[in-house]
Amino acid sequence: MGWWRIGTDTLAACRFVVSPLAEATAALKTLHAAAAAHPGERDWLAAHLPAYRARLAARPLDGLLVRAAIGPTWNADFLTPTPTGDRERSFEEEVAAVRDAGPGGAVEQLEVAVGGPVPEPLRSAEDLPRRMADVLEWVWRETVLPDWPRRRRILEADVVARTARLARDGWAAALDELCPGRTRWLGDGRLQVNPRAYPPRSVDGGRLLFVPVTPARGWVSWEGSERYAVVYPCSGALADATGTVVPRALGALLGGARAGVLVRLESPKSTSQLVALTGQGLGSVGRHLKVLLDAGLVRRGRAGRSVLYEWTEAGAVLVRAQRAGGS
Repeated sequence: MGWWRIGTDTLAACRFVVSPLAEATAALKTLHAAAAAHPGERDWLAAHLPAYRARLAARPLDGLLVRAAIGPTWNADFLTPTPTGDRERSFEEEVAAVRDAGPGGAVEQLEVAVGGPVPEPLRSAEDLPRRMADVLEWVWRETVLPDWPRRRRILEADVVARTARLARDGWAAALDELCPGRTRWLGDGRLQVNPRAYPPRSVDGGRLLFVPVTPARGWVSWEGSERYAVVYPCSGALADATGTVVPRALGALLGGARAGVLVRLESPKSTSQLVALTGQGLGSVGRHLKVLLDAGLVRRGRAGRSVLYEWTEAGAVLVRAQRAGGS
């Protein structure tokens, strides 16, 4: 397995950050794979895959570049620059790191990604990082930006929920849930970052960032010994686009909209995340939460400046009984 050794000071200073470039890169990887992890991604692919394929067909060298840069076990480094984490940056600021990557090492990075030689059109090209930046800009503009406000709310709510879990249950619990099957806290300052047999790395003295994305894609990256990032698919994400199933009897008891809020609170969520997931207005979600609080079905707690809601024992019993009953 691939794992990083993380000192206490580095772990204490780590941050969760939102990166527009990481979101666009994860979207590109989903378009490249042409495979959906859930119904929300399937709808998104159906809407955008034809235009993506048409763009690459019109620019064959770009198609070769994407296929080489997204390798079976590794990405070309210039495709996935590590966020700085020092302040919030726009997509345009972040993609400049791809565009400005030195072209001299691009072919070698592609060879690492594919595990062998790359085709001659790529070997002789002198503008590979710029071409990749152009592809990412298209993906951002055409497939991510129109839905960015909703995606951003989901990402920010995921950060709030994971920060609350960290404060409540510690790093082992928070990191084990980050990307099941890939990330796992091994103890003794060791974090498994993927299941592959890569040599361990020491992150001591560097800056460690955790970056959520809504597509079901993830990766790791680092910038020398200064910055390290774990990009992970956030919980819930776009899978809720077609709606979480609400048991019929529960919907009849509470009303469909209120029951839709309740069933989504198995894990803590903020009001903004519920708005993003349900498609209901802020006022409606707030009224439903007040009724559920008064009924003793949910509770709320503060995580920093955010308020999170989750089931009480009574709420959990009610929802699970209705699910078990097949209603």
